[in-house]
Amino acid sequence: MRWVRPLAGVMFVSGILLGCASIQNAPVNLPGTSRTLANTLSVGFEEQAVEDDVVVGLSFSGGGTRAAAFSFGVLQEMQRIPVRGAQGPMIDRVGFISGVSGGSVTAAYYGLKKKAGLADFRERFLLRNAEEGLQTQVSLTNISRALAGGINDSTGFPRWLDANLFEGATFGQFRNVGRPRVWINASDIYNRTPFVFDAEAFRAMCSDLSEYPLASAVAASAAVPVAFAPVVIQTYPGKCNDPLPPWVVRARDNSNAPPMLSAAAKALSRYHDGSIPYIKLLDGGLVDNFGLAGFTIARLSSDTPYGPLTPRQAVRLRRALFLVVDAKTGVAGNWINTVEGPSGADLVKAAADTAIDASVAGSFTAFSTTMNDWQGSLIRWRCGLSAADRVKYGARPGWNCRDLKFYVGRIGFDQLDQARAAELELVPTRFRLPPEQVDSVIAAGGDALRASPTFRSFAAGL
Repeated sequence: MRWVRPLAGVMFVSGILLGCASIQNAPVNLPGTSRTLANTLSVGFEEQAVEDDVVVGLSFSGGGTRAAAFSFGVLQEMQRIPVRGAQGPMIDRVGFISGVSGGSVTAAYYGLKKKAGLADFRERFLLRNAEEGLQTQVSLTNISRALAGGINDSTGFPRWLDANLFEGATFGQFRNVGRPRVWINASDIYNRTPFVFDAEAFRAMCSDLSEYPLASAVAASAAVPVAFAPVVIQTYPGKCNDPLPPWVVRARDNSNAPPMLSAAAKALSRYHDGSIPYIKLLDGGLVDNFGLAGFTIARLSSDTPYGPLTPRQAVRLRRALFLVVDAKTGVAGNWINTVEGPSGADLVKAAADTAIDASVAGSFTAFSTTMNDWQGSLIRWRCGLSAADRVKYGARPGWNCRDLKFYVGRIGFDQLDQARAAELELVPTRFRLPPEQVDSVIAAGGDALRASPTFRSFAAGL
């Protein structure tokens, strides 16, 4: 047949190129011990993260620099908005931030630098070409690297992030700088679950999160398949003898456990027992582009009506806002006008976008339902407290057990006027944008926050 000889030639050349391709993604996480892991960083609902009666949780979606700029615009606007009847701006009430892909860059930098980071993030990252150390051109060499596992590896984006933004920072530094607590989210592509860079996952694999580079976590969160090779984390079974948390065992062995909780528990069990020596991580948007799994699992894994809050936090709390900052792409592509297509890069992008959009609908619905159920459980628990317990947990005179409300919402380009939304959706989801597009997206973040009915209701309810 005529195609046999050309095909053989392509396969021969590909084989040679694959032999030349070298992917460098050696694990950088370190083993821990029972003693060090007992003191390791916990990214959860600690006292300092919920220290008053109002708390804000933010989730920054993926989408390259576009997502980073949109979430940055929201933070800037929160810095400008005062809280009625209280000192300080709305941003002071932010207790938790969850970030995915491009949104994880903003989340991590703000978590590290706090409000001081608002002064220089635009210049240090948003206006920079974060692709300058990456291979982005179509070439035989890059095709061979893609076939070998990914065009870019740990010699590129993680090093750029560390050199230009995070300056060697590790997760341990979050312990020393207070709230907000930050979740960075990637995708465990073997277990097909979200991978949250938190102490629970690292304890399960007997590794010390405090020593893990922040830049490597952000790079894992943004590792788009094919463009990037997976970020690899090594498990260290047998290095410490700590048992799994009770909720993991319950959810793992319960066939009726919520699917998200069951999948997370089974993944942690595999990290712990050594059946997965190396965890392979890619873009968090593949399974949870809103980064809501960490919040959802934290609640679903609790065996008390108030968990993961402490009883004192649960009595103190009055208002909570959980807001998804969504910079996802809209539908696009002209291949719907022909029988042929999509093909090549369009096919890869369409497949990724399909997976991402399918995941966000499920994760947001699960999160909204979980938060609504939690609000009801908290009110019932609070109203059932004895007088002695109310005093014990710090209820103030005139405390109303039913005075508790959760607000869950989403802000995105589609909530602005139609023409502006269409223009914003044309902004590429890369890590290099012209200044005028960066500033347009930043401004959109502030405007979308002000226009949000959920945010306005929350602010009025204070």
